[in-house]
Amino acid sequence: MAEFSINELRQRMEKTLEALHKEYTGLRTGRASVNMLDPVQVEAYGSKMPLNQCATVSVPEPRMLSVQVWDGSIVKSVEKGIRDAGLGLNPQPEGTTIRIPVPDLNEERRQELVKVAGKYAEQARIATRGVRRDGLDALKKAEKDGDISEDEHKKEADNVQKLTDEYIGKIDVLLTTKEKDIMTV
Repeated sequence: MAEFSINELRQRMEKTLEALHKEYTGLRTGRASVNMLDPVQVEAYGSKMPLNQCATVSVPEPRMLSVQVWDGSIVKSVEKGIRDAGLGLNPQPEGTTIRIPVPDLNEERRQELVKVAGKYAEQARIATRGVRRDGLDALKKAEKDGDISEDEHKKEADNVQKLTDEYIGKIDVLLTTKEKDIMTV
């Protein structure tokens, strides 16, 4: 990062927040969601590909997912991909459609999911702090090169810290919301 831009740092932190949000949509609560199968990779046509590139996922009932596989020759691969994704789901193929009942979450599984949510949040915090470090490094370099004064450096460093605190707070709010969602279904 050659030049300092608070807007660039904000955009990078926003992307981190969006990535966390996407991770959370794949974390299962007791309700069926098409996003639950986002982590599923399917071995097809000699390579691994995301499930959404070879099938359509729908939610016909609150506790049921339906996967319509486009090519009947890869139904077994799709079924294996769903089983191997570690989501605790049991796919049931019926022709080119795979029905997946979403089981109730027991207390132990809920606790595991809360821990996973916490790990995702910590990864997002680390990424956010990495963006802060890049910004502060750019400020140091700009001051050293004579592009900004020491006072400007201090002022901008404070702005970077405020921005970091803001995004860490947003990550914490997302985590709290997801924990409640997991525990109260």
